[in-house]
Amino acid sequence: MKILFVEDNEQLNKALSTVLKRNSYLVDSAFDGEEALMFLKDYQYDVIILDIMLPKIDGLEVLRRARRDNIQTPIILLTAKSTLEDKITGLDLGADDYLPKPFNTDELLARIRALGRRKVQQYEEKKEITFGDLTIDERTSSIKCNDETIILSNKEMQILLLLVNNQGKVVSLESITRSAWDIEAYSTSENVWVFISYLRKKLESIKSKVKIKSIRYQGYYLEINE
Repeated sequence: MKILFVEDNEQLNKALSTVLKRNSYLVDSAFDGEEALMFLKDYQYDVIILDIMLPKIDGLEVLRRARRDNIQTPIILLTAKSTLEDKITGLDLGADDYLPKPFNTDELLARIRALGRRKVQQYEEKKEITFGDLTIDERTSSIKCNDETIILSNKEMQILLLLVNNQGKVVSLESITRSAWDIEAYSTSENVWVFISYLRKKLESIKSKVKIKSIRYQGYYLEINE
């Protein structure tokens, strides 16, 4: 597995890169946002570990440009900030995980392994399916309706597919967290609500008749409005 580690603190960058290499990962190190974008332009990675507070171009802008360019590599954000606003901003831009500093190295390694397993599973199962007026393309992580196409984040795609595969059923919050999050500590109801909200807005933006409905204390299901 190949990792891009973006951290401007030279000592932390060197130390964590050494830990990753000792765990059999290939690692490229970048020390600012500009350098990170150059790496992303020239190479493909399995996981990106991205600090938010970077010189030249900050981590959130690097994340935004990566998703804009349809780079769907799982991204873990690292930051000294731990406010809800920063967390939601990162998730909104397409981050897959969020780890505030200081963090435990073993936890970071566990999250990398989880994202790696998820990436392999997605690669093996990717296909194009239809549901209602939606065309769901797992290969490009996009949905299409009425000649309008929009890109989904990894978590949004996982949640949508879970709901599609359980058509006619109410999917519990617990089922969503187990399916879309491999790290139990990160699978909170707050995070699920955030991604459901984003997914609803994207369905509305392409004027799809597919709607995400909820039943209080039970879960979520899909409904096609005729």
